[in-house]
Amino acid sequence: MADEVKPSEQFAEPREILQSFSSLGSVGTSAGGNAIWGKRFHGPGQRVLFIGGVHGNETEGIAATKGYFDEFVVNGNTPKSGRDILFIPVLNPDGLLAFSRHNGNRVDLNRNMPTADWKANDPGEKYYSGPAAASEPESQLLLQILADFKPEFIVSLHSWKPMFNVNGPAHEYARRMHAALPYEITEDIGYPTPGSLGTYAGWERKIPTITFEIERGLPLADVYRIVRGALLAVI
Repeated sequence: MADEVKPSEQFAEPREILQSFSSLGSVGTSAGGNAIWGKRFHGPGQRVLFIGGVHGNETEGIAATKGYFDEFVVNGNTPKSGRDILFIPVLNPDGLLAFSRHNGNRVDLNRNMPTADWKANDPGEKYYSGPAAASEPESQLLLQILADFKPEFIVSLHSWKPMFNVNGPAHEYARRMHAALPYEITEDIGYPTPGSLGTYAGWERKIPTITFEIERGLPLADVYRIVRGALLAVI
């Protein structure tokens, strides 16, 4: 299925991209021992978890979080939404550095969450779910965030065919995003995703969650300009 779309472009200097987020501070450590950078931007409004880089080779999503970071952290602009945002631009730094879907243990983090439908599969598979549900430090970090931060909305940036994949009661968010960027709104990405964040948070815990599949193959320099309006509509 992934072969039906253009491949992502690799960052020329992935370590520099990762290090550029270091001013946010560390919220955890990856399986490969790399810092996971993140920061909470306190506001009086809705609690939003905004994450990118679950898959390190889906660089369009990381380009989008980099654009947001440059606008609202480096340049000091202030989001006008008033929302309480927990921002993690690259959940999977190991994958970014290796241009890989997987973390340093060769696990697909979006198949490692402890969902009711989690299932074991063979190491080496593209969607390897890990030796056990929530075996990975990145997944454990997400679980801790969900417990402590208690997000009221989650948006996770990926790349594939352009779509707003609705997980749980998130159609209103998808409609706001669609008004700015006319991607398809769908509850069905087209194939099973056991152990995904969308299933764990959206369908099983009814936290409105959008898996934002940015069009794969976009020039990385253009990604944030293209998706900015859709992001700011919900964060």
